[in-house]
Amino acid sequence: MHDFSRLVDDRPADGVFRVHRDAFRDPAVFDREMAVFFEQGWCFVGHASQVANPHDFLSVRIGRRPLILMRDGEGVLRCVHNSCRHKGALVCHNRQGNKRSHVCQYHGWAYGSNGRNILVKDKAQGCYAAGFDADSHDLLPVGRFAEYRGFLFASLSAEVEPLEDYLGDARALIDLAVDQAPAGLELVAGTVHYTFRANWKLQLENSTDAYHFTSTHPSYLRLLDRRATMPERTDVQKAIWQADRKQQEQMGSFGLRSGHAMVWTTSPVEHHPLYAQRDALVERVGAIRADWMMRTRQLNIFPNLQLASNAALQMRVITPVAVDLTEMTSYCLAPVGETPEQRRQRLRQYEDFFNPSGLATPDDTVTYEDCQRSFASGEIEWQQGYARGLARVERGPDEHALQLGISPETSVSGNFDMSDETVFHALYRHWVGKMGEAAA
Repeated sequence: MHDFSRLVDDRPADGVFRVHRDAFRDPAVFDREMAVFFEQGWCFVGHASQVANPHDFLSVRIGRRPLILMRDGEGVLRCVHNSCRHKGALVCHNRQGNKRSHVCQYHGWAYGSNGRNILVKDKAQGCYAAGFDADSHDLLPVGRFAEYRGFLFASLSAEVEPLEDYLGDARALIDLAVDQAPAGLELVAGTVHYTFRANWKLQLENSTDAYHFTSTHPSYLRLLDRRATMPERTDVQKAIWQADRKQQEQMGSFGLRSGHAMVWTTSPVEHHPLYAQRDALVERVGAIRADWMMRTRQLNIFPNLQLASNAALQMRVITPVAVDLTEMTSYCLAPVGETPEQRRQRLRQYEDFFNPSGLATPDDTVTYEDCQRSFASGEIEWQQGYARGLARVERGPDEHALQLGISPETSVSGNFDMSDETVFHALYRHWVGKMGEAAA
């Protein structure tokens, strides 16, 4: 029996927080994570705009379980297991589409867009006993399914707390993204899928890691320097990152319950797609929330959803495949009804920085794989990358959290060069607590 409590060395009084490398390299730890977080807890499964119309469907996964999001003819959304009740074959092989019914290609059992069984092939000739109809033949629904502001979450287990309780103060941070437009958010057409050969938690850490930026992405910074000397010709030249202004900027982080976390940075608001409508935004949501909407924000909803809000708004979904293999799905989110010019600027900046074809994601994924390869050095047990900001961390809300009306477990703020790492603590405190409960 594994003692998972040994994997996090958390001693605030001594100024120590470390994570053992077995958390990233031990297959037994990975199997426990899949059981605890992806098979028993809440996971993000999709956005409502992906299944907006009657009979729309989307094939998704929670951990190792194949599922289908379905909207029936009455507009009701469901999340069901993608497994025929007859012999277990996949019922839906397409990623996304619109169908009134789904037919298993093995023995021809059919299901409506509400998951109900509508056909047992050749049932009249099957000589079934009376007990056959005592069982449900419908696609099996997940244990719990719920929506928050268009974001869809599912749990394979019914024994989970209500979604709004699980999200907690993260709801206010999701609201900052959704409320950018009166009609909310929509997914821009297009999806990016890629994998990297490393542990999934490296992606969770990296999105809230400001410390790596200048050393991991020098080519991007050099390109920004070149663009600054050129006549402005493209939307991507309006970069949020400006090295000569970083010394004047602030950054901070919130560590929330359930492992959620956010890093924020003040940024040149005049380059944000929302800036052109700032006055209307202030009138609608207030000056404080408008200011927060134009800050750079990296939000993690544990375990598998990331919302990266800078010049663009990116949604990333993490699907762990093995202890050293992770699948990523990336989308561009945008306010409904923004002008063509704002949408064009948003897309060019999204393409410029994110995804395997962008200027940053390849640097990150190569680095994750470097880390995973070096974890084979079994003699090195502890990661030391969780110490920056420990001398400034506040228990509970700071002045920035109070502006948003939230009460994080920890708050940190300072200049940009501090590059706080205490934002990772919420993730691993939740992680080790749940892993220990499961083992007990």
